Amino acid sequence: MSKVEFSSVTKRFDDGTVALDSLSLKVEEGEFLVLLGPSGCGKSTALRVLAGLEEASSGDIRIGGQRVNDLPPGARDLGMVFQSYALYPHMSVAENLGFGLRRGQQRLAISEAEIGERVNSAVDLLDLSEVLDRRPRELSGGQQQRVAIGRALVRRPKVLLMDEPLSNLDARLRNRMRLEIRRLHERHGTTTVYVTHDQVEAMTLADRIAVLNGGRLQQHARPLDAYHRPANSFVASFIGTPPMNLIEGEARSNRFHAGELSFPLPAHLSAQSGRAFYGLRPEHVRRLDSAEHPEAVPAQVLGRENLGSVSVTHLDALGHRITASERTDELDASGQTTISLTHSSAILLEN
Repeated sequence: MSKVEFSSVTKRFDDGTVALDSLSLKVEEGEFLVLLGPSGCGKSTALRVLAGLEEASSGDIRIGGQRVNDLPPGARDLGMVFQSYALYPHMSVAENLGFGLRRGQQRLAISEAEIGERVNSAVDLLDLSEVLDRRPRELSGGQQQRVAIGRALVRRPKVLLMDEPLSNLDARLRNRMRLEIRRLHERHGTTTVYVTHDQVEAMTLADRIAVLNGGRLQQHARPLDAYHRPANSFVASFIGTPPMNLIEGEARSNRFHAGELSFPLPAHLSAQSGRAFYGLRPEHVRRLDSAEHPEAVPAQVLGRENLGSVSVTHLDALGHRITASERTDELDASGQTTISLTHSSAILLEN
């Protein structure tokens, strides 16, 4: 296990596109970091620069305290798992697991007995004993994924890199594999950098999340901190399903004002003033019984998405779109309703 550090890393392509803009980020030893963001945000570029598959235009990359900018991929002591799995179709599971070690046997100064020991350890860890003699085409998607992870782990790398490894799996298998990857990390403890655009994967797997947008780091935090205390409106709108409600307006005189919409600020925000985004998670939007309540905001129900025990209700509050998550058995069938946006979890964001 090793610490990873990006220090002011910029990646500029020949056409002038800046894929990474002065990225500074630390991954602690044994930590599971998820690089999260939309397509084109720079997350895969960051992984490729770390792996040595792309060259940084400027800045330093360190693994275990050693600057690795000038080292080729094979000398960085990394294990890599990609979206395509890249298994050798003519080899069995056992042969796939041991191939990388045998190919580098002389360079790694590793004996055949040691290779067998490492392969057997990966087989036990990943529950592959019943499929050792099978070819990749005879495996399920989840089994192929486990073989790809095992092939990376037998190298006993300093850092494990994973680039959208679950994107080819169906939803049910993705759910199961998320749990398996997290369990594997807890048992094995290898420093891991994992790339995804899926916030559910990020929230489930990560010790810390690094949210990227436009090549820039937006927030580096524990998953629940990013959820409850996003650094800016981008993070607030990207993390969470449905996303945080964001109302642009002004805080003044203990209230928040946005056009015709005005409501009291919660106590912890009452001293704030100035232009801001008022952020409130959908699960904290409350229905009120009376339009005379001091927190009352009139709203029109635009539609509902019934998800079983919970329903997502879309509302128009004096020209502002609001989303509420509600228990299905507590829904008011009326098209007109009264809500409160004043809640102790609300936040104000400057941008």
